[in-house]
Amino acid sequence: MKRRQFITTGAIGGAAALGAASSFPAPAISQGRQQWTMVTSWPKNAPGVGVNAQRAADMITALSGGRLSVKLYAAGELVPPFEAFDAVVSGTADMLHATPYYWQGKSPVFHWFTGVPFGLNATEHAAWLYFGGGQQLWDEAYAPFGVKPLYAGSSGVQAGGWFVREVKSLADLRGRKFRIAGLGGAVMQKMGVNVVLTPPGEIFAALQSGAVDAAEWVGPWNDLAFGLHQIAKYYYLPAFHEGGPALEISVNKQKYDALPKDLQQIVAAAAQATATTTLADFNWHNAISLEPLVRDHGVQPRTWPDDVVAEMGRATKEVLTEIAASSELAGKVHASFTNALQKSRAWSKWSDQAYLTIREQALGA
Repeated sequence: MKRRQFITTGAIGGAAALGAASSFPAPAISQGRQQWTMVTSWPKNAPGVGVNAQRAADMITALSGGRLSVKLYAAGELVPPFEAFDAVVSGTADMLHATPYYWQGKSPVFHWFTGVPFGLNATEHAAWLYFGGGQQLWDEAYAPFGVKPLYAGSSGVQAGGWFVREVKSLADLRGRKFRIAGLGGAVMQKMGVNVVLTPPGEIFAALQSGAVDAAEWVGPWNDLAFGLHQIAKYYYLPAFHEGGPALEISVNKQKYDALPKDLQQIVAAAAQATATTTLADFNWHNAISLEPLVRDHGVQPRTWPDDVVAEMGRATKEVLTEIAASSELAGKVHASFTNALQKSRAWSKWSDQAYLTIREQALGA
């Protein structure tokens, strides 16, 4: 997808979205058939996210034999990108494809269901949700809003950000204007960084104009599509704050509960299948996108300096402790997530981490 097309599609104004919402017909229900609407926070066919949202919608339609058809509306087509959750709560839409931390204004607990700095990676996060009690806590967190959450995969490990000037130490980072989302921004603020919040569609322009001198988005695949390499050449990897951020397909619970049991299972199965294809999609396309960034565009990959990582860790513990103390539910979710993280770290030393180490020893350069 061309960067200009990607950005323009995602920047459709709220007025146009409201106009679309007012003219949208009520779901059709005839002879046991009904049509649901899915809203997303992504531009149409956006790499990784928009494409897999469409795959999920198509899968539900196909598996149900058309008894439940799903029509997808990209960001701005029915509602603005960051109002998708409210649309499902109100019944304006039946379901959404997005990521939980976009609704952090509703509850800071939602951060843990996307992911937190130095937290679980994609496979570990799925394990916590499916088998470690995470899904039950997610259900509890969304219950007051009448929304049923379903895990829909992950981008995998993301990139840490694009910098116009190299970061050689913590002193170089302080005072930078950094576009960074979620709890990563809260951590950076504690580290003396000037955090700037811009919608995804405005990242390129902000870098180009100098409104920010550093920005993170997703990873090589999406960042290449956005053209961020045209402005900044220092590419810091990995993202300390997004080691495997989760995506969601969440549904208006009243409408979900009203479905026949087989259609409920089809919706849940489509989300689970999409979780697999989404992670595979990101892993493959990130792998094939990094090389041309370096080879053809002069991008210089960098790792974070040691003193920066140490300060990231200190600030992360402070941020998470503050949020965990904000409510009983936050404390409970934090405790469950932390327990899963401790167990995952102990196992990964002898599994993924150990395997990657011996693979590099065996295969070399």
